[in-house]
Amino acid sequence: MAEPIRGVLFDLDGTLLDTAQDLVRTLNRIRTTRALPEWPIDEMRNIANQGSKVILKQAFGLEDDSSQIKTLREEFLADYEEHLADHTQFFPNVLALLDHLDEIKLPWGIVTNKLTQHTHPLLKALKIADRAQSVVCGDTLALAKPDPAPILYACQMLDLDPKDCLYLGDAEGDVIASKAAGALSLVALYGYIGRGDDPIRWQADGYINDPLELIPWLKGR
Repeated sequence: MAEPIRGVLFDLDGTLLDTAQDLVRTLNRIRTTRALPEWPIDEMRNIANQGSKVILKQAFGLEDDSSQIKTLREEFLADYEEHLADHTQFFPNVLALLDHLDEIKLPWGIVTNKLTQHTHPLLKALKIADRAQSVVCGDTLALAKPDPAPILYACQMLDLDPKDCLYLGDAEGDVIASKAAGALSLVALYGYIGRGDDPIRWQADGYINDPLELIPWLKGR
């Protein structure tokens, strides 16, 4: 008989929050100062969960070793910090899921590669900072996803064994990290699935099209 899930962990961008519009607006403010055309929102949704370095490399056609990346990233992060909650919103039914977890007293937390300086103000702006019982950011530890360390640390914060936890994300790195940690891994197909990605090949434990579809998985594997 399957053991029930005792804790739930979430990725942030593309899983709990639709942050693409604020990210693309920051990017386009930077592009405008360089007389470049605006980047479309659909292009941002394609890579929004991959971090600022990937966004900037794609948007400006840069190589990994480009000397421009450091300057652009500093400008991008500073601007985003001023506008991170202008248009960001929960994906449909996310709040209903979080309400359900709170009602049944199932602890939940967040494991994201987003920087601390952006994560905590964003959670506060969206009024869930006090509800998440663990928050691990991309710079909380020396290692970030796809390394399992952040998920293991979040489980430790919840005082739970990883095998008793479920992790929901929308990227292959989320699946790699959660499986390596020993947690149940689910993919949010409603999130920022990249163009050309084949999530089924990630071999997660399950796939959901709506946040509320997570609830049956609380019964365990």
